[in-house]
Formats: sequence, structure tokens, C-alpha cells
Amino acid sequence: MRQEQFVARHQAEWQELELWLHHRARARGAPRPGAPATVPDGEIPARYRRLCQQLALARRRGYSAPLLERLQRLMQEGHAVLYRAPPPRWRMAAQFVAGGFPRLVRSQATVMWASLALFALPLVVAGLLVLWRPELAHNVMGPEQLAQLERMYDSGDPARALGRDSGTDWRMFGHYVMNNGSIGLRMFAGGLLAGVGTVFVLVFNGLAIGTAAGYLQAVGHGGPFWRFVCTHAALELTALVIAGGAGLRLGMALVAPGNRRRRDALVHAGRIGARLSFGVALMLVAAAFVEAFWSSIAWLPDWLRFGVAALLWAVVLGWLWRGGRGTEDADAT
Repeated sequence: MRQEQFVARHQAEWQELELWLHHRARARGAPRPGAPATVPDGEIPARYRRLCQQLALARRRGYSAPLLERLQRLMQEGHAVLYRAPPPRWRMAAQFVAGGFPRLVRSQATVMWASLALFALPLVVAGLLVLWRPELAHNVMGPEQLAQLERMYDSGDPARALGRDSGTDWRMFGHYVMNNGSIGLRMFAGGLLAGVGTVFVLVFNGLAIGTAAGYLQAVGHGGPFWRFVCTHAALELTALVIAGGAGLRLGMALVAPGNRRRRDALVHAGRIGARLSFGVALMLVAAAFVEAFWSSIAWLPDWLRFGVAALLWAVVLGWLWRGGRGTEDADAT
């Protein structure tokens, strides 16, 4: 067979293999030009074996050096991808946290914005209404809850100005992990009720937080409250919004599965939600650590406390906005 016929017969397959290798390089953070790969991963080993056979055949027939170099390069790149040792689990987790998780959050932008609206709008509206008329707080919280809030954030009592009643830092760290984790779990699992459960938990928590903030500001205890929550809120509130988005994604799979069967759509959304939940869990643990060991320190000057809070908000939002950009978004859809 002449070289021209040989190239014409196998050219399309070589190009597809090249695109697949470029795609994997982008996924590893080494951008290369080219269209997204269309070859399923499961077909690559067979195609690689055929490439090796074609290279051996081209050498035996004495085809041109440029063709042999091209096939040799493809063979070496394919071998490096298919037979390299898998990265350590800690490295995979770190790569997911640094780039995969924010890319996945951005790929679910519609449900994330919906979750933010369902959480933030009730929070802002409730806070402003209760600030205007503090008696409205009794429609959301009972007298005992409001009295406890006043005690916890009473600036006249230094022992109660840390945003908590009692307990060591480690004990409160465990309490915050369990409390915030349970809220995040309810937001995600509520999606199984066609999203209604998630909507309820988002709106309820928005109302509760807004009511507490507005009431404490109205009765003169706003200073201790804002000093306590300003730093860990960046991680905690953002994580809850993402958990709500994962729950809404689950609900959408039940209500509007699209081209997939409802069961397949639910499984697909569940996989996305599980990966989102892993990132949310890490954020909530970090938030609990900040809340227990930083937010509760009474002697910190306000300029330092609010400065660190602003920095953490910038880091969290910048991470979700820019994290993983420049690499192929393999987590979308």
C-alpha cells in the first residue's frame, strides 16, 4: 500500500486520538489548542493498540520520516497517559478543591443563582423589616429564642459577647460542624422532594438569619453580632448556598429530566450533588474552625477582625469565580 493511501485510511483516527490527548492535557492544567475530544474514553485503549500496529507497519514499509515521527509522538503521548501511575489520593483531592470544585459550581450556575436568590432575598427582606419594626421578629422566633440571642450578644456582659453561651473551643467546633452540616444535608436531600424541601430550608434559614440580624441591630446588640459572624460567614453562607444549589439540581432531575430517563437524570444529578457535597463539607468544616477559634476571640481589634473578614470573602468569591479557569471543564453537564 502506498503511503498516501495509508495516510488517507487512518488520518481521521489519528486526528481523533490527537484531540483526545489534547483534551486530557487541558484537564491536567496544560492548555493546548484544539476542539473538545469526541472519542469515548473506553475506546482509547483499542485505538492505541491499533496505532502501535500502524507505526510498526509504517516502519516496515519504509514510509517517510515525518509520518514516522508523527506516529511515534502519538504513541509516546498515549503511553504516558494510559500507563502512568495514578496520582495520590491527596493530590486528586487537592486538585478537586483548587480547580474541580469551583468549575463544577460554575457549571451549575442556573441552580446556584436560584439558590442564592431563595436564601438571600428572604434574609435581606426579613432583616430590613425587623430592623424597622422589631416586634415582627416574634412572627419568626419565639420569646425564648429572642431572649437567648440578646444574652449571647449583650455587649454589656463580656462573658456573653462571643456569640455563644459556653463551651471550650474544641467542643464548640464539633457543635458548629454538626449544626451546619445538618443544615447543608437537609438542603441537598430536600431535592428528593422535587426540590420543595430544598426551597423550604433555603427560605426558612434566610428568614431566620435575617430576623436575628435585624432584631439584634434594632435592640442595640448589633456590634457584637457583626463582629462574631463577619469572618466565618464567608465560608458558611457560601457553602449553604452551594448545598441548596445541589438540592435544586436534584429536584430538577425529577421534575424536568430533559432527554434522559428520570432515573438516569436523577443518578446523574446525584453524582454531581455528591461531588458538590464533598466541597461543601470541607467549606463547613473550615467555617466551623474559624467560628470556634477566631470569631470567638473577644480581644481582637475591629480593624483586624473586619480586615480578615474582607480578605476571606475576597478569597472565597475569587476562588469560586476563577478557580480552575483555563482548563477544560470536564465537570460540566
